[in-house]
Amino acid sequence: MRRKLVVGNWKMNGSRTSNAVLLSEIVAGLAASGAASAASAVCVPAPYLAQCQAQLAGTALGWGAQDVSAHASGAYTGEISTAMLQDFGCGYVVIGHSERRAYHGESDAQVAAKTVAALAAGITPIVCIGETLAQREAGQTDTVVAQQLGAVLAAISADDVAKLVLAYEPVWAIGTGKTATPQMAQDVHQVLRGQLAAKNAVAATGVQILYGGSMKPENAKELMAMPDIDGGLIGGAALKAADFLAIIHAAD
Repeated sequence: MRRKLVVGNWKMNGSRTSNAVLLSEIVAGLAASGAASAASAVCVPAPYLAQCQAQLAGTALGWGAQDVSAHASGAYTGEISTAMLQDFGCGYVVIGHSERRAYHGESDAQVAAKTVAALAAGITPIVCIGETLAQREAGQTDTVVAQQLGAVLAAISADDVAKLVLAYEPVWAIGTGKTATPQMAQDVHQVLRGQLAAKNAVAATGVQILYGGSMKPENAKELMAMPDIDGGLIGGAALKAADFLAIIHAAD
């Protein structure tokens, strides 16, 4: 049995004051409900990693970053290295989010290089994969996600497959109010797991594949009941403690 994983992606939101309240409410909610069967974490803007480390160390809530450089150090102004993430105790890093691909032109090769860097540092990469509305309507979903995942798998060893987390995010369902049906999401998750299995059949059965297309308290349980949907990468709902906790508990 794969353990469910629910990760909040705060995107470019937060303040020291509001973060302190949100994190304390989530931690208190987790503690009050006893040990949740799902693992949980928040991936926050880089300036708040120190705050997360100070407030979350020793709690049930993990933390991580929203991006990382493929380079170890050097003249890369504005970039953040894996060593810096290690300094702040990050357990996770989101890589290749659709917004990074769309707004910053990140290629499949760059996503693969960042994944390699994260793995080398012992940080779990949450590798994001997904198609646009135009690609889905053109019947290209399987081809697009296979190409995106294929670039990552070509860059890592078979043994490293077990260290990945994937997040399927249909770009057309993020912030639009549209959501893939559970079966639509399951179909893509199944394709991704099959591709993982071609690289390492044993490891593929244990890889967590999260759904990242507007998971909410209202649809979380139905989505996570699907055999290959192992949790969620949560956007807006992760900014409200009650909603985020409800999604975590829906995984139980």
